[in-house]
Amino acid sequence: MDKIKHKILVLSGKGGVGKSTVSAQLARELVQQGKKVGLLDIDLCGPSLPRILGVEDQKVRQSSEGWVPIFVDADQKLCVMSIGFLLQDKTTAVVW
Repeated sequence: MDKIKHKILVLSGKGGVGKSTVSAQLARELVQQGKKVGLLDIDLCGPSLPRILGVEDQKVRQSSEGWVPIFVDADQKLCVMSIGFLLQDKTTAVVW
């Protein structure tokens, strides 16, 4: 994380208020401004960023440096890593 110049945290103490939607829209806007953006989705009750960004059928892979995030765009300016990519059943919450 020390190599990342700017970090923005979107959080709330309540579910269903649009944190993932806000995060995705903010990320897309930053990409349009020429920034490189990485999204980390750690929503334990229902990781939805892969669905919102249209990459829910993608598979992450491992490299010698760890998990490789999924790029959303052809220019590779927006990538996402989500717990949702690691679940066998996309409808199951991580916590129960």
